[in-house]
Amino acid sequence: YTMEKQVLESSEERTFQYQDTLPSLPVPPLDESLSKYLDAVKPFLNEEEYQRTEDIVKKFENGIGKLLHQKLLERAKTRRNWLEDWWLNVSYLDLRISTQIHCNMAGPGPYIEHCWPAKEGTQIERACLNIWHILKFWELLRAEKLAVERAGDAVLDMSQLRMVFNTCKVPGITRDSISHSFKTETEGECPSHLIVLCRGRVFAFDTIHEGNMVTPPEIFRQLTYIKKRCHCEPDGPGLPALTSNERTKWAELREYLIGLDPKNLTLLEKIQKSIFVVCLDDSSPHATPEDYTEVTRMTLAGDPTLRWGDKSYNSIFFSNGVCSAFCDHSPFDAMALINVLHQAEKKIIEHEGKWKGSDKVRDIPWPEELVFTVDQKLINEIGRTKEFYYKKVSNLQMVSYAFTSFGKASIKTRKLHPDTFVQLSLQLAYYKCHGRPGSCYETAMTRRFYHGRTETIRSCTVEAVEWCKSMLNPSDSTYQRLQLMHKAFAKHNKMRKECENGKGFDRHLLGLLLIAQEQGLPVPELYVDKAYTASGGGGNFVLSTSLTGYTRFTGFTVPMVDHGYGFFYSIRDDRIIVNCSSWKSCPETDAEVLCRTVFQCFQDLLELSVTAQL
Repeated sequence: YTMEKQVLESSEERTFQYQDTLPSLPVPPLDESLSKYLDAVKPFLNEEEYQRTEDIVKKFENGIGKLLHQKLLERAKTRRNWLEDWWLNVSYLDLRISTQIHCNMAGPGPYIEHCWPAKEGTQIERACLNIWHILKFWELLRAEKLAVERAGDAVLDMSQLRMVFNTCKVPGITRDSISHSFKTETEGECPSHLIVLCRGRVFAFDTIHEGNMVTPPEIFRQLTYIKKRCHCEPDGPGLPALTSNERTKWAELREYLIGLDPKNLTLLEKIQKSIFVVCLDDSSPHATPEDYTEVTRMTLAGDPTLRWGDKSYNSIFFSNGVCSAFCDHSPFDAMALINVLHQAEKKIIEHEGKWKGSDKVRDIPWPEELVFTVDQKLINEIGRTKEFYYKKVSNLQMVSYAFTSFGKASIKTRKLHPDTFVQLSLQLAYYKCHGRPGSCYETAMTRRFYHGRTETIRSCTVEAVEWCKSMLNPSDSTYQRLQLMHKAFAKHNKMRKECENGKGFDRHLLGLLLIAQEQGLPVPELYVDKAYTASGGGGNFVLSTSLTGYTRFTGFTVPMVDHGYGFFYSIRDDRIIVNCSSWKSCPETDAEVLCRTVFQCFQDLLELSVTAQL
């Protein structure tokens, strides 16, 4: 029996067992990438401009591009992922703007739809259950007992899951870094404490006592102790607000803080190493299954003293029992966290949102407060930072609505891909609102490859624009529109597949540019050509979009450019949840109007596809 048991145990897949055998990230052929690029810029140029761009691309392909491509292939020979460290630096760690506002991801918890409708006085009891389920996930991850994800037969890279826990960004004067303390059981010891933020103060407590995980009643005791203390004593200095500064400023203030008292460094490291951060927020955002706007807004734009902006995962619990998540985007993409939260949500539903275990509470140490040594200069800086932060976020317009007329089920009966359905509806809506095509970035995941993260699907294709024009041209027949619709769908589905298989072109073009920079060569003409920027290159996409999966979880970030939109959506059987953001300072954009127009386009597109079957 023991033999058999051992065989069974060893035959179970371990979470990270395929990491060493995943294929390396490929470099696509240069001619293929450039012809895809030329195709992608067409909607944004007139005949003459296109001719010029075509000449530039040909010159690049036969000249400097060839050399850069060779050098990129050499780099790829010595690395399993030629893009990884470049991407981390260029997209995240080198940024000097406030990343907490411009890069972090925020998303509402959907528990109000089942176990936990908004209700005052439930904050702590829900928090302790939610935290416990996430801790159980952390425990399973450490034991490598989580199922390996697959796309069809292909095994997916699981490394991003490690980055959700015990991870924190650390500001630097010119470039940030990532502090990562997660370890599996085989790898060794892993910090096991949580940080709790409440009323400008910072607390910590360990989640393992005498070798066993704390239970919800024990977490309840810890959080109640913190909340009671914070509610009957003066507020703390609100040091976490400093993480919302521009990066160099925060790095300087952090140096100053450490210089004041070396103990401050120990406390900062304690926050960095924690499993995650729990935020007890006194506000009570309104939330319904059809409208998550207020809770989503308060997550990204709420009290900055209650968020550690650099932490991979801030779990926020509001006074009315509504919860949400707030994350630094550098070390992982949204789907990694959604995976964690979705698993935990299944357990919460299974237990009907209650704790059914023992109420026994062991005599565990009380939480300790992390008391930083601060001076008047820092107190003033915290005040100034909060002012800067509130001014910045007051410019943000965002909505989070559910479209409830239909969802994935109806779209699939029409034999259409649900994600493409939303992307084409968005193209049509943008065209209706702005009278021109909108350059669009959609995230494709490249997790079939070692440490793969993302590639760009450029949704604004020639085919999509032709279809949009047809939809807006009253003299076009339904038959014409249908033909064009099917062409646009086919094109998008083909691009998605290519991107997921490492055959996109945006990361390739970025790689060639970075090689040129590393070699101290001038920026090739291709990158300063109008076509490059107009089509979205160099971070200029007007529509920054992502499918956040097919679960109840969703999230968003702010727009990539001042005159753009953030557009993120989850597709469920009976509904589509849309999070749309824009900047109020731009008179042309309006997140509310775009979102309502997209909902209308959902109807139009479904109606069009229904006529196909008549």
